[in-house]
Amino acid sequence: MTEFLDTSIGRFFILLAIFATVFLFIQVILRVGVENRAYASAVNKRLKLIAQGTDRERIMSYLLRNDPNRGLELPGLWGRAVRSLKRNLMMASLPYTPMQVILLMVISFAVLLLLVLVLAWAASFSLTFGVIQLIAAFAAAVSIGIPLLAISFLAQRRRKKMQDQFPVALDIFVRALRSGHPVASAIDLLTKEMEDPIGSEFGLVSDEVSYGAELTEALNAMAERWDLDDIRMFVVSLSLQNETGGNLAEILENLAHVIRERATLYLKIRALSSEGRMTGWILTALPVITFVTLFVLNPPFYLEVATDPIFYIAFPVMIAWYFVGLFAIRKMVNLEV
Repeated sequence: MTEFLDTSIGRFFILLAIFATVFLFIQVILRVGVENRAYASAVNKRLKLIAQGTDRERIMSYLLRNDPNRGLELPGLWGRAVRSLKRNLMMASLPYTPMQVILLMVISFAVLLLLVLVLAWAASFSLTFGVIQLIAAFAAAVSIGIPLLAISFLAQRRRKKMQDQFPVALDIFVRALRSGHPVASAIDLLTKEMEDPIGSEFGLVSDEVSYGAELTEALNAMAERWDLDDIRMFVVSLSLQNETGGNLAEILENLAHVIRERATLYLKIRALSSEGRMTGWILTALPVITFVTLFVLNPPFYLEVATDPIFYIAFPVMIAWYFVGLFAIRKMVNLEV
């Protein structure tokens, strides 16, 4: 064996075996890396799901699970509240349905209410009607108020990103049309080039058209999901062009210019109203956060005065005035452009 290794042929086979082992190992690593890179390079959630091998129908069902235009429509104020929560969950891209969120809030409220009542009783506080009111308000603020504020913040931030992306999407759409692509192909290009949220939204439009829906109906459904006037104008432009004819690329280029000018005016108005909007956010969130923080850090600060009979009436009136002020502030800072 030693004599064989000393020969040039033995060394050649040993080096060949080492080379083959290293080569095969590198090939395996590169293959895994390329597959992972192909998944990671998907620019939006829909493409990532497709890269995972998920069926298109399941992708549509997953991305549209919180579509406010689908499902059972509940009447009255409760129906509007559920619809608003559903739209916020959809815009925030949270993987929960409204019923799941409401059930989680109810369970959290009940558990927190019972826990704080037991702790207050163990700390020798009298469980008067005012104390129960106070503890119920604390449990509602923690389990309902703060989660709703967080969901609304995430939804509005993602909706603003959608608004900022739309003029860019129109530019890509116009260039695709001038390059000779049909409308359906131009929309499919948007699904591959644009990030979320607009990339997945145009992907849903493309899938709906593939399953037989009208293009304008699919686009209008997207506009209603996000409640965006820019997309509604886009739908109207496509509808008019289909009925009357004309250069669609030029029409959409002018529309993109109008949307950008409108966005510039909107930003100027937001800058002028920034103090009012910041005041609105502070007056909305600060009372809830302050109340929760003080109650956690120093419970007797509230519990000692909650036994006073005046508290029974004053506390509900204060909460009612809080919601009146919240409604008034939202009306004042909700500027339409």
